[in-house]
Amino acid sequence: MRLKQLVVPAVITLVIPFSAVAEELRLLTWGGYAPEEVISQFEEQTGIDVQVTLSNNEDMISKLRATGGSGFDLAQPSQDRITSAQQEYRIYKPMDLSQVDSSLFIPSMLAATKDSAELDGEVYAVPHVWGTTGLIVHDSVRDQVSDFADLCKPELAGRVSYRLRRPILIGMAFSMGEDPFAVYDDPAAYEAMMTRVQEKLIACKPNVKTYWTGGDELINLVASGEVVAAKGWDAGGWKLQAENPKISFVAPASGALGWIDTFALPRRGENDAAAYKWINFVMQPEIAALITQSAGNFTAARGAEAFVDAKLKQSFESSFDEAALNNIKWYPPVPPGLEAIEGRILDRVNAAN
Repeated sequence: MRLKQLVVPAVITLVIPFSAVAEELRLLTWGGYAPEEVISQFEEQTGIDVQVTLSNNEDMISKLRATGGSGFDLAQPSQDRITSAQQEYRIYKPMDLSQVDSSLFIPSMLAATKDSAELDGEVYAVPHVWGTTGLIVHDSVRDQVSDFADLCKPELAGRVSYRLRRPILIGMAFSMGEDPFAVYDDPAAYEAMMTRVQEKLIACKPNVKTYWTGGDELINLVASGEVVAAKGWDAGGWKLQAENPKISFVAPASGALGWIDTFALPRRGENDAAAYKWINFVMQPEIAALITQSAGNFTAARGAEAFVDAKLKQSFESSFDEAALNNIKWYPPVPPGLEAIEGRILDRVNAAN
């Protein structure tokens, strides 16, 4: 018996180090949010191997819905895509906020994200990267384009581009004097409003050079001069401005559309501890600044701006004065069923001649 008692602990001591070496974090995220430099530092400090899968909001929901919330330990959906997806598909688990170092976050952004990601008394996300959707404009047409609806001016025929997704519906609605967020809870009123936007976008089709589908495509279209005005993300506009000062990101007169990409735990993730370690690691100011340099957008990390490239800070300040910042239209949570309405509208716009 004594021999068996001695052997068992010896086996256990061999297994534990092997398990530690094999530990991994499976991250479902956006391009630029997990640069190699950051991954290397995290792996060196923790011994946790980071496996990155690049995605977007629609794809994240699709992947996690298909697996019942398994296959990943940490996901990064936008703040408006969490509660509705959770209500419909139960793909996330509540956050244990005691495991998150709240001192690393900008307090107002942490509070706003917790509010928008709360469901039945549980919080499902904390903020990471934030940014806006607005206008990328060449100086040659700068005096003609100050809002989303201006993309439809006849003098811009064949020189405009935007992605045919929900942000163009929301942005165009605001620029037409509507308030889509005010009717989020009224599907009939929302569909009626979106039908008016549909008519506007169909009439706008002669202006569209192409509907861009990815950030690189948009950047190439504007950089080549084929497109002089586009709907796009601030980071893309600032990247273009760094290469050509005649191109700039413009906050629309009706308000840029504000988004926050978050950290959320998939329901059947297997390594919550590693997920919390990653969150607390990347929210350190110096690390967050590396992510800003990679993604082109700022983070919710307190004090990170002190470590960001001066040119990027200058671009931000040229796009957003205090009035433009206060006018940002932050996406509220999307109620279940709303995206089905938008999908029908977008399909009709795409199919129209």
